[in-house]
Formats: sequence, structure tokens, C-alpha cells
Amino acid sequence: MLPNIFFISLMGFMTLYILRGIGMITFISGGIITILLMTAVVSGLSWGIIKTRRY
Repeated sequence: MLPNIFFISLMGFMTLYILRGIGMITFISGGIITILLMTAVVSGLSWGIIKTRRY
């Protein structure tokens, strides 16, 4: 579940960041891009921590 959330939020962030950077999507606020970035960071970190746990 966490890898899916990580990859979806990372791809969404990169797509929005690139499209906003070249001027195609100017109506999306920076807050939405920041939320996608934070979602990618948090899910990636938690996925990495869970993946390296020893049971």
C-alpha cells in the first residue's frame, strides 16, 4: 500500500511541477504541489522504515 501511495504522489508531484514550470497549468496553487511533495516524502520515509524492520 505504501509503495503505491509513494509512486502515485511522486509522479503527480513531478507532473504538476513540470507542467506548472513551463506555464501550461498556472491556476494550481503552490500549496497543492507542496502537499503532494510532503505526501511523497512521508510515505517514502515510512515505506523505507517498514521495509528495513526486522521481525
